[in-house]
Amino acid sequence: MDGLQRRIQVARGLMPADLLLRNARLVNVCSGECYPADVAVADGIVVGISAPDGGYQGNQERDLQGRWLAPGLIDGHMHIESTMLLLSEFTRIVTPRGITAVMLDPHEFANVLGVEGIRYVLESGRGLPLSAYVMLSSCVPASSYESPYRVLMADDLLPLLADERVLGLAEMMNMPGVLQGDEQVLAKIVATQKHGLVVDGHAPGLNGKDLCAYATAGIMSDHECTTLEEARQRIRLGMWLMIREGSAARNLDDLLPLVQELHPPRVFFVTDDRDPQDLTTRGHIDSMVRRAIDLGLDAVEAIRLASYNTAQYFRLYDRGAVAPGFVADLVVLDDLDTFQVESVYKDGALVAQQGKLLVDVPPPTLTGITGTVHLGHLRESDIHMPGKPGLVEIVGIEPGQITTAHLREEAPLRGGFIVADPARDILKLVVIERHHASGHIGLGLVKGFGMRKGALASSVAHDAHNLVIAGASDSDILKAARTLEEMGGGFACVVDGEVRARVP
Repeated sequence: MDGLQRRIQVARGLMPADLLLRNARLVNVCSGECYPADVAVADGIVVGISAPDGGYQGNQERDLQGRWLAPGLIDGHMHIESTMLLLSEFTRIVTPRGITAVMLDPHEFANVLGVEGIRYVLESGRGLPLSAYVMLSSCVPASSYESPYRVLMADDLLPLLADERVLGLAEMMNMPGVLQGDEQVLAKIVATQKHGLVVDGHAPGLNGKDLCAYATAGIMSDHECTTLEEARQRIRLGMWLMIREGSAARNLDDLLPLVQELHPPRVFFVTDDRDPQDLTTRGHIDSMVRRAIDLGLDAVEAIRLASYNTAQYFRLYDRGAVAPGFVADLVVLDDLDTFQVESVYKDGALVAQQGKLLVDVPPPTLTGITGTVHLGHLRESDIHMPGKPGLVEIVGIEPGQITTAHLREEAPLRGGFIVADPARDILKLVVIERHHASGHIGLGLVKGFGMRKGALASSVAHDAHNLVIAGASDSDILKAARTLEEMGGGFACVVDGEVRARVP
């Protein structure tokens, strides 16, 4: 109460603010305007806004000299695992870009480590100059065909719903389960709603009555829209449209015309999956703001879609705007249209300036998340594929796409076994269960890699993250698998029995 009473007095101009930002050009996402203002902050909260020289005083004052002052940006849906970075290192990159909050779906951690993976992400988000919220992974496994470390039931997630940094249930990918009224699926949704939290959607291709049923279940959003018609359907049904711009799936250019036509209130930006190169070159949510402005969207509206709207969806009603009572997560801009960040304030404290983080972040810890690759007794004969002459099914790579083609070609044979045929750009594709050393192995063929020799292996393999290896020889495939086991996961390249490259 004492803090609130003090803030009221600061807001009235009767006491000095902790921080006074003078001569700003305020980006007001509530009214859609930009105008000159002084902004007073107390206890990490914006308490007062006045015309320049409007009477506020501050224990610390800074003259912004006409720079723009905007709310900190928020990513409404992302997987930290796709960045290949721990949260502490991710923070070093994105906070100087103006990102002050992220909504994490630790889906990959949950598939590999179960509930403890989610707990790890929650713990690693403490003490950062970035609000790291978590949405509980709803679909582990992602389908009945997957083999994660452990199946997560509704009862497994219930204890986590009480954590103040948990904002709801992450993307509900199990559309059939929702539509068929699966008890476990509905139990997760109902438990989330009872805690007053939100339920994210994932509904590619769903429309008509099935989409109505999906929304009726309490699922509030979708980030899988790729066409204007899909997006329009969801807006018309009162769902929230998450416009995604990841490294592979890029939908901003295609969906922004709907925003420019209708200016619907239930829209915000997400990255979903961005790789390290994208983060360091294009940026994060800030790059979506810049691109939207380049495509003709008003700059204030673009910022609103990356801040206020996101906060409203997640019921964070004190975030996402520069207004009295809102948390002082602020971005100072040298230029509005290019979203050129000069400095960043988190909870009213200066945390980044001129592209550099000014505060220390807790050192990363790997306790409890290593040693997760277990292959058991694996022999080269385990990946032999008996076969006979005729057509075989082949996975066809489509450049630049996350989808694949279904091919049928003459089987490459040697001694009664199906083998790789690099001359035809056909490699052997091997999936090895890595969680329990069960010995379960999937074998097939893939076309389009362009490899002539060696093997490429990865333990980053959505959704269960078993080992996936493509190779021209069985011996290199086996060596690559063992290399990943020794490293505890990652990426490996093997040629003629020699490990040429590895990323733990």
